[in-house]
This record gives sequence, C-alpha cells and structure tokens, in this order.
Amino acid sequence: MNAVVTMQTRVEAYLAERRRLGYHLRSTGPALKSFARYVDSLELAGPLKVEVMAAWARQAKTNSDDPTTWARRLKRLRPFTRWLQQFDPGTEVPDSTVFGPIGWRPAPHIFTEQEVLELLAAARRLEPDLRGATYEALFGLLAATGLRVSEAVHLRQADVDLHGGLLTVRQTKFDKSRYVPLHPSTTEALRGYQGLRNLSISAKEDTPFFVGTRGRRLGCDLSLRQVDRIFQQLREQLGWVNRGSHTAVRVHDLRHRFIVTRLLRWHAQGVDIDQAMLALSTYVGHAKVTNTYWYLSGVPELMGLAAEHFEPLAPNAEVDHVRG
Repeated sequence: MNAVVTMQTRVEAYLAERRRLGYHLRSTGPALKSFARYVDSLELAGPLKVEVMAAWARQAKTNSDDPTTWARRLKRLRPFTRWLQQFDPGTEVPDSTVFGPIGWRPAPHIFTEQEVLELLAAARRLEPDLRGATYEALFGLLAATGLRVSEAVHLRQADVDLHGGLLTVRQTKFDKSRYVPLHPSTTEALRGYQGLRNLSISAKEDTPFFVGTRGRRLGCDLSLRQVDRIFQQLREQLGWVNRGSHTAVRVHDLRHRFIVTRLLRWHAQGVDIDQAMLALSTYVGHAKVTNTYWYLSGVPELMGLAAEHFEPLAPNAEVDHVRG
C-alpha cells in the first residue's frame, strides 16, 4: 500500500466509482469507511493482509462473538480488496476459510395470532397510558403491515394519511420510498392512538407519529434501542417459547409473520402465488422478489406450500436444463 495514499482516500475513490455505476452502497459504504479508519489508525507498512481485515471484522459494533457475524462483515470487503489490487497487487482477498461460510439464513419465529394478541394486550398495560398506547399501536402496525421497525419509528405525522388509509415510507432500506395501503381496522387503531397522543403534544407535519412519552422525550422520536428494550421486557413477561433459529424472539419477527400469514392465506384462497408474489414483494419493500420467495423454502410453516409449488419438477417431470 502506498504510504502517501490513505485507506480512507482509496475507499472514497472506490465508493465514488461504484456509485457512478448506479450502486447505492447504503450498508457497504459505512462498513468500508469504518474499515478504512481502522486500517489508517494502525499506520501499516506493506500490502493489506487478511489478518488485518479479520481483526477489524471481530470488532463488530454489536460486539458479537458469533463467527457468522464476522464472516458477513469480512464478505463486504471482498469487492473492494479486488479493486485495490490494481494499486497494490500484494493486497489479499478474504474468503470463507477465515471464519467459515456464512451459512443459511436463520428461520424466524412466526407469531401465532394468540401471541400477537398477548403482545398488544401487554403493551397496552404499560404506564403511563400514552406509553402503553404508543407501543400497542406500534406493534399492531408492524403485525398488520410487515413494516420494518426502523420504517415505523421514522414515520412522521405527514406520512400517515388516516383519511386515505395510506402510509408513505420514505427513503428506507435500499434507498427506496413506497406507499403502504392500510386495512380499515388498522387505520381506525392508528386514529385512536393519534387522538390520545394529541392530548399530550401539539403535532405538526414533521412530528414523529410514534412518540417518546417520558420527561424530555415527550413528543420526540422513539429509538430502535428503546423499542427493542420494551419488546424484550414484554417477551420475558409473556414467556413465549422461541420457535425460530435466532437466540430469542425478535420484534422483527412481526414482519416475517405478516409475510408468512399473507402467503398462507393466499394459498388457502387458491390465489396464484407466482402472480401475487411481486405485489407482496413491493408492499413490504424487498429489493428483489427472490427475497420474498425465500419464505417458501426457509420457513417451516411454508414448506408444504413450497413442495406443492415445485411438484411439477418431481421425478417424472422432464426438465429443459438449457432453457431452465
């Protein structure tokens, strides 16, 4: 590595080049900048080695001790290190032998209807009343629409059209915005929450729709950490049995539950899953429809549906491998 040119300079040049090609790099960009700062702080001499990359990967911001997490961070460096070889051919490119393969996507916990009702009832009992109403409405919205938690907590008053029953989700994951139609019952629940909230604060267009309720936080944004902490508190109180592959039931699993429930309902109604899948993928904000198809093979509740879906390809079916 040329000692005159810092790693941060190299990373900025790489990101600029990739963005000119149309890549957004919303998650890769911050990771590479973090890596560059780490490397520059070491004041290394000579080519960039895998050992340095592995040391950075272990310093995940979540302080995870899971090699799979380290492997994911390390994987983000591969395209950049290949690009870097044009300036320093001695640069090494990390592979899966460092921490092992990333492996399969863990199966989520799929909430039953009863568990959702228990969660909303437990949230409703939180004190003070506005706090209970906030979390009941928030968790209810997640279950009813499949929004990401970050999308829900970042909603502003102007984004929630309760007359038209429509949410505007702005510039979220993958740098995309979308409209999310609401079921009338969901609209009505949000209207009830908004009325209670407005007794405590004076809402403007840029006011968070879901607000903090204590002390100086009254009327301010909820943080993802706050939401996760409250969810953990309620989860422990309710004593659920985790049916997923993660270490515990997560609030994000409400999103998975929405998608799985919708697919099962369509299947029961005889809806053509292939025809409906693109609409569902758009509704939940997936970057690729293949991310939605994953549920057919990655979630136990949908395994039977997947078997029926691919039944035409079973033993006696002829497959044109050239076209397929």
